[in-house]
Amino acid sequence: MLLSLKGSFPPAILALADGTVFIGNSIGATGTTVGEVVFNTSITGYQEILTDPSYCQQIVTLTYPHIGNYGVNAEDVEADKVHAAGLIIKDLPLLASNFRSTETLSHYLVREKTVAIANIDTRKLTRLLRTKGAQNGAIIGLAAGEAVTPALIDRAVAQAKAAPRMAGLDLARVVSTKTPYEWTQSEWTLGSGYGALSQPEFHVVAFDYGVKKNILRMLAQRGCRVTVVPAQTSAADVLAMNPDGVFLSNGPGDPEPCDYAIAAARTIVDSGMPTFGICLGHQIMALAAGAKTFKMIHSHHGGNHPVKNLDTGRVSITSQNHGFAVDLQSLPSTLRPTHISLFDGTLQGLEHKDKPAFCFQGHPEASPGPHDIAYLFDRFADAMRAAKVA
Repeated sequence: MLLSLKGSFPPAILALADGTVFIGNSIGATGTTVGEVVFNTSITGYQEILTDPSYCQQIVTLTYPHIGNYGVNAEDVEADKVHAAGLIIKDLPLLASNFRSTETLSHYLVREKTVAIANIDTRKLTRLLRTKGAQNGAIIGLAAGEAVTPALIDRAVAQAKAAPRMAGLDLARVVSTKTPYEWTQSEWTLGSGYGALSQPEFHVVAFDYGVKKNILRMLAQRGCRVTVVPAQTSAADVLAMNPDGVFLSNGPGDPEPCDYAIAAARTIVDSGMPTFGICLGHQIMALAAGAKTFKMIHSHHGGNHPVKNLDTGRVSITSQNHGFAVDLQSLPSTLRPTHISLFDGTLQGLEHKDKPAFCFQGHPEASPGPHDIAYLFDRFADAMRAAKVA
């Protein structure tokens, strides 16, 4: 944002739980928000990030300096609303230009009642989070004519310190659908938009722990008619639908409190049903088999994470969004690791040795990209096809 035009946006305060304070400009809704402050290194995809349910109760810092330059459109959403608790950026470009754009990022944030701050030193903030780890924070977006005062700064710091910690929070049931629904929309292509599944080969039941729409589209693209069910649906109810496969979705929060999901996943995998998990679903599958998870000091958020396939040696650049990980040393004898992060060596994928069940920590659907690891969806389809023949 040009400094000469900063007066067009009211002031805003960002405070961290350690007492660090940044003063910038409010580019979203007026009001206060709190959450865990994390940073994401993606260059594009701010709309997909904001609407990803995995960011529930998290305030996202985007490290790329210019955010909002291609505007917002009605198609590039991963859920029906913004789930991120807030947004932190450096520069908001004055011009949003793209042939698909329908409104500016600032207008979108106001309409979605999302508090956001710009014109702060995001490099300084990122270095602080990288050194100390993710921590809670608060943003106060002031109304036009309001000024920053010491009392408001003190209030922001107090609210940051009082925000609940992510460890121990079961947020899957918070963001999950309340009722089952069918999904047949397939992937987007230039010139024709989203497609529609016409002749399904498989029936997949997807647990919604915070599922992204592009995951469902990639399943449909591979011939899957998808029935999406609430997070707390029992294994018996899912198996009664007679699916060809079961999908465990991404989602926010700590996996350990999700005892309902862990119990359901254990029963489904033990039944021999082809099962595929992503992100939180990966962690739930691991917990169901007896492994352990832990809160990461340095969480993974971005679209540039190298992951190595331990079987082939192939390195894929992946999209990541998680603050918890499966403890590699805790894997029981029934599981084997398949992928690891080349950033920090954390576990990225595993599979059951004697069941058609596997999972991945990152996001293979990676809307808007990268798409290196999308082959896992093909593997899931192959597992269901093999189970049908058996």
